[in-house]
Amino acid sequence: MDARQVELLPTGYDALLKAIKERVSTVQVRAAVAVNTELVRLYWSIGHDILQKQQAEGWGSKVIDRLSRDLKASFPTMQGFSRTSLLYMRAFAAAWPDEAIVQRVVGQLPWRQNIALLDKLKDPELRLWS
Repeated sequence: MDARQVELLPTGYDALLKAIKERVSTVQVRAAVAVNTELVRLYWSIGHDILQKQQAEGWGSKVIDRLSRDLKASFPTMQGFSRTSLLYMRAFAAAWPDEAIVQRVVGQLPWRQNIALLDKLKDPELRLWS
């Protein structure tokens, strides 16, 4: 590199840049965790609502197909409303009927890990403490 092209930086610039980059990275991680937690809570509440309606009103599985289509139409850019996803949401709410546990423990896990727990561990106690 030509000596004329080397930009002289003021004293402390590198430290400032490093500190700002660290703060940005920290906030990005916190934001991702917050988004995940809210999505897990949303999925639990959707599953809970489906479960409640099916138990109270005797709704069948066809309602899930219709709900999937209608939610996809209402939120075309959002993923996660397939029939399979809604069934997982219902299973998730059935597996952890206590919302407090979801908010305190399971809500901290990424959605895919919660699904893996549902698929691989049938014992509720093992799922909660794995």
